[in-house]
Amino acid sequence: MYAQLVETGLAKVQSKADMGADERAFQARIDAGVKIEAKDWMPDAYRKTLIRQISQHAHSEIVGQLPEGNWVTRAPTLKRKSILLAKIQDEAGHGLYLYSAAETLGVSRDELVAALHAGKAKYSSIFNYPTLSWADMGAIGWLVDGSAIINQIPLCRCSYGPYARAMIRVCKEESFHARQGYDIMLSLANGTPEQKAMAQDALNRWWWPALMMFGPSDAESVN
Repeated sequence: MYAQLVETGLAKVQSKADMGADERAFQARIDAGVKIEAKDWMPDAYRKTLIRQISQHAHSEIVGQLPEGNWVTRAPTLKRKSILLAKIQDEAGHGLYLYSAAETLGVSRDELVAALHAGKAKYSSIFNYPTLSWADMGAIGWLVDGSAIINQIPLCRCSYGPYARAMIRVCKEESFHARQGYDIMLSLANGTPEQKAMAQDALNRWWWPALMMFGPSDAESVN
């Protein structure tokens, strides 16, 4: 969902015969389901991949606040405004959890942000789509955050402990985001003809971008 192709310097997956003693011990821990912690030895390629993945995930959480922030002052009710503010606050927190997880790998937060500003690091392109109506807040929550949950649940079981633990809380809060999006869409679908049309328009515009969060088809994938 969040990672681009990472150049690790390895042309192929190493066999055990190609690994050194430290690498074999490292792989044995992963095969046994033991979490890798910040203090543990790890291959440079593993560390590099983690920094790229976690930082891009963190950047996406931070940038993901921006399309929704456009609608805080235009929310239809105080209830909707407070819910949207809570969601945006969650996204900021997710970014901070993930930056902290990346910092355990020996990179500073300033370096990560500088890479983003320089265009060396990316964020999820779905946050570049415009939010044209209030119904977009519903479509983003229901479809985009719903897709994010499906992509992120496996990360709770990833091999790197700090990332896996951060993702447990992130995924719990994402379930609230998806639910509030569904609730917005349900209210609009039961509203006036204009509200129904607005909901349908948002659904039409966000459907394919949400599906693209799962990546290209196998025939088009570089992996």
